[in-house]
Amino acid sequence: MRIFSQKNHALKNEYKRIAFEKGLTLIELMLVMAIIGVLAAIAIPAYQDYQEKARVNAAVMDISTMAFTIAAYWQDERSYPDSLADVGLGAKLDPWGYPYRYLNLDKNGNGGARRDKNLNPLNTDFDLYSIGKNAKTRLPVSQQDSLDDIVRVFDGKFIDLAAKF
Repeated sequence: MRIFSQKNHALKNEYKRIAFEKGLTLIELMLVMAIIGVLAAIAIPAYQDYQEKARVNAAVMDISTMAFTIAAYWQDERSYPDSLADVGLGAKLDPWGYPYRYLNLDKNGNGGARRDKNLNPLNTDFDLYSIGKNAKTRLPVSQQDSLDDIVRVFDGKFIDLAAKF
């Protein structure tokens, strides 16, 4: 009976030792949390950059499509529309939730036209652009507030971020 009791006691001690060794120490938990934090610090900004690039690409595609619709209107009417609502695009919002901006340069002249760093108008037919992420814009696209705008330049030959122009 004594042998059985010693064996039983030894098995209990062995079980407690194994159970204790299977658990994580506070240092191991802190190390895992630190690794997760570092991975999150790398992954979250990368994902946000990816989302922003996707928004810019969506705005470029929207402006291209809208410019095509406006050009089709010109083919039918031999004039550009006064507003985006005239071609059924009045309620169209950019990927950041702001309305696209449009200006008929034939009717309104170059006074309100977007301009490059030398203050030359970007287009001869119409201006169509998104005010971008920061929702701020200025007529010269070289200004700090306008660098995130998605602009149509050279009558549609360039459509992208103003910072790339």
